[in-house]
Order: sequence, then C-alpha cells, then structure tokens
Amino acid sequence: MGRYSYFIKAAVIFVILSAFTYFIHFLIFRDLHHIFIYMVGDLAFLPLEVFLVVIVIERILTRREKQSMLQKLNMVVGAFFSEVGNCLLGDLLGHFDNRAEISSNLNVTQDWTPGDFRRAAAYAHNLQIDLDCRKIDLEGLKAFLSRKRMFVLGLLQNPNLMEHDRFTGLLWALTHLDEELEARPSLKDLPEKDLEHLADDIKRMYDHLSSEWLDYVKHLRSNYPFLYSLVLRTHPFQEHPSAIFV
Repeated sequence: MGRYSYFIKAAVIFVILSAFTYFIHFLIFRDLHHIFIYMVGDLAFLPLEVFLVVIVIERILTRREKQSMLQKLNMVVGAFFSEVGNCLLGDLLGHFDNRAEISSNLNVTQDWTPGDFRRAAAYAHNLQIDLDCRKIDLEGLKAFLSRKRMFVLGLLQNPNLMEHDRFTGLLWALTHLDEELEARPSLKDLPEKDLEHLADDIKRMYDHLSSEWLDYVKHLRSNYPFLYSLVLRTHPFQEHPSAIFV
C-alpha cells in the first residue's frame, strides 16, 4: 500500500509542477493559444514516447540482463560438468546394455548442425536405458556422490538457478539418488525389487544429465569454440576419447 501511495504522490507532484510551469509561461507571454498548440503537440507525441521508452528500451535492457544472467548460469553448469557431470556420463555409460545405441545418438562431432543437436535432444529427452544395477559398483557410486555432496548442495543455493528449471531438476534427481544410496547401510545383496528401484533413480538422473549436457555443449559451440574443441575430444560417447590431438 505504501508503494502505491508513493506513486500517487509523485504523480500529483509532477502534474502540479507541469501546471505551474504552464502558468508561469502564461504570466510571462500572455499567449494562451500558443500554450495549447504546444500542449496538444506534446500530447500527440506522448504515445510514441511511451512506446519507445517503456516497450522498446525496456525490452532491450531486459534482453541484455537475461543474456548476462544466462552467461553466469552457464558458468555454473560448466563447473558442474567439470566437477561431477562428466565423470557420471562416462562411468555409468559403460554399464548400460544399450550403450552403443546411446553413444551413436549422442556422439557430438565437429560437423554437427543445429538439426543434429535437435534430434539428439529429442532422443535424450526420453532416453531409454537398459540397466542392470548388479553390474554397477554401487558402493563406488555412493562414495563419489558423497564426496561431491557439498558441491551439489552449494549449486542448489545459487539464486540464478531459479531461471533454469531443467538444470535444477537434474540437481534434484542427483541429490535424490545420493540420498537413496546413503540411506542403505550396505549395497550388497540387495533384493531384486530394491535394485529395480535404484535402477529407476539412476535412469532418471542420467536422462536429465544427458539432456543438460547436450544443451551445455550446444552453448559452447556457439560461444566458446576452444571449450567446445576440448569437449569434442574428451566426451564419453565416442569410441576413443582423448584430449591429445592426433
């Protein structure tokens, strides 16, 4: 209520100042006709002025602010993949029964076009993973996520992530998997139903992970060619990933 009161008071003050200025003009020049000519001219230009200031300039400033925020957000996403995501992409992929199919669809190369990225994103959005949890080192996965827990929780506290629902969804899926593994005193000799539950959690997390990885790589392709070059050489969906140029 106080905020609206402030605007009302400001509007009244400016109207009074405007009227007072016109009154001074009349006292000096005694030409009411001249005053009304310019008043109508000013009123005629007012809609265009409002359009330029409120709509055009505001949109330009909003777009610049959004671009700046997305740049900062992509720095956060890059830190996540450097610290956590890239390891999970490669380590888990090796245990999927259909890893060859997944790799063939997500193997980003130098000659990929925007259309290739769109097709890969559609594939990753509903990623079908054939997984038997008994083939995964669950204790090793638990230890890895435990080491990275504070890093992931720190990312969740970043206010910029409120503008990136999908990446936040990835972090929640990863945190949930960490909690599921941590809640079990031992990950050996688990019943079949429990293994299926953990498999579903891993699939959900990897689905989010692969989709966000594609978005991040696409961003690097457009904005940071030198980082994109490193990703092309080291990502796990190719046959022989290596940072070394050959």
